[in-house]
Amino acid sequence: MASVSIENVRKSYGALEVVHGLNVEMEDGYFIVLVGPSGCGKSTLLRMIAGLETITSGTIRVGDRVVNDLAPKERDIAMVFQNYALYPHMTVYQNMGFSLKIARRPKSEISQKVGGASSILDLDRYLERKPVALSGGQRQRVAMGRAIVRDPKVFLFDEPLSNLDAKLRVQMRSEIRDLHRRLGTTTVYVTHDQTEAMTMADKIVVLNAGRIEQVGSPLDLYRNPVNLFVAGFIGSPHMNIISGPIAQRLGAETIGIRPEHLLVSREGEGWEGVVAVAEHLGSDTFLYADVPDAGRVTVRTGGEFAVRLGETVRLNPMPDQIHRFQQDGSVVGRS
Repeated sequence: MASVSIENVRKSYGALEVVHGLNVEMEDGYFIVLVGPSGCGKSTLLRMIAGLETITSGTIRVGDRVVNDLAPKERDIAMVFQNYALYPHMTVYQNMGFSLKIARRPKSEISQKVGGASSILDLDRYLERKPVALSGGQRQRVAMGRAIVRDPKVFLFDEPLSNLDAKLRVQMRSEIRDLHRRLGTTTVYVTHDQTEAMTMADKIVVLNAGRIEQVGSPLDLYRNPVNLFVAGFIGSPHMNIISGPIAQRLGAETIGIRPEHLLVSREGEGWEGVVAVAEHLGSDTFLYADVPDAGRVTVRTGGEFAVRLGETVRLNPMPDQIHRFQQDGSVVGRS
């Protein structure tokens, strides 16, 4: 295992700079998630760590070694790609052991390592099958097994669940996190899905337009976003962002309130909102209400709260859960 250090790393394509002086420490044994919208630079950073993209300037260290000029195979890193990249003409066993075969490892060692990885990933019964005979989740396990047999210092995952259906994504999130706990290998994981980031990470690196917006634990980012971008990106449903007279009455240019921090009732004081959409999910109800001077506001409340479309409700933000932001988007504080 090893840490990964990113020190003032930049990436340019000609005159266009797409990664702007990134600095982040990825601790040994941590599960680090790089998250952000499409085009933010997260996959580019992952590929620079892997050696699949050159860096324009800066330093990347894996453990104590500077790896800037090392070929991918010399970095002691294993990468799991979005499209699995399995060899269709090879069996599961052959796919998992291929890198060891190329490295001319003894057959006994290949058998031992493939057997160990297939046992961990519940692939024993599929070792003689070819990828075409596997489900998407099974193919993903094979790709993970191919990485495990190399016993690398660092695992890299590039949006590995994006091709799976919603139910299987939830299952595979759990399996990947459990695999990390069992192996303890430093893992850097790229996703655009902030739910994946929140449920899997020890540390999240939020990227936007080639810059780091914030680094921290999932709960730290959720509770204490440093700016409007992080506040709006982290959380599902997203934080309500409100500007104008309501925000000004609360002493800020803009305020942010999580949907679960808005108390809803049919009577009393509070913002007046007209219910435009109601989503009843059993344990929770999500309301989307149109509020004068605020626009459409999202509310998360208990599943027992029954409401009709067009009904008027009252909304009251929890006083200690109001995030205040300056005009430039930086945070002022939270009540």
